[in-house]
Amino acid sequence: MIKNAFISAIPQEEKEENRGSVEFQVFRFTNKIQRLTSHLELHKKDFCSQRGLRIILGKRQRLLAYLAKTNGVRYKKLISQLDIPEQKTR
Repeated sequence: MIKNAFISAIPQEEKEENRGSVEFQVFRFTNKIQRLTSHLELHKKDFCSQRGLRIILGKRQRLLAYLAKTNGVRYKKLISQLDIPEQKTR
């Protein structure tokens, strides 16, 4: 349901083209992170899910770093829209 709400905000002609966009990928990773976090609250010793969560967090972090480097305006808009804390720069 959440994914459909985000996709419906995108115009129809851009839906098929933008499934590989950085914003859409970050959105999908954010949804997976939320689902895994709620799962791990119930199952604290599920170490395979913890590893999967760390992998997805790393992928999302790399995508956000790429987006911040290439287009700062889109980066700021995305993190404010998804309530993601701004990453620390090195």
